[in-house]
Amino acid sequence: MRKLLVVAGLLLGAALVTGTPAKADVGCGCVKLGANPVCTATVEQCMSKVGGLCLAPCDYQPPPKKMAMRHKKKKM
Repeated sequence: MRKLLVVAGLLLGAALVTGTPAKADVGCGCVKLGANPVCTATVEQCMSKVGGLCLAPCDYQPPPKKMAMRHKKKKM
């Protein structure tokens, strides 16, 4: 019985250790008077681009990349 508990504990510990980490980056909840709060990547971006103050951490997700459009060539 004791061996079963030890093996179960080792398997549970291995499952927890090998799990993938969270991929959310910590950003800055930027607040400016008269505007909606925005999540920015760093405090410097909040102060320079938005012109606000960083009040709380947030989960920053960068905007998705735009795909380049392929232009079709006309056939002759």
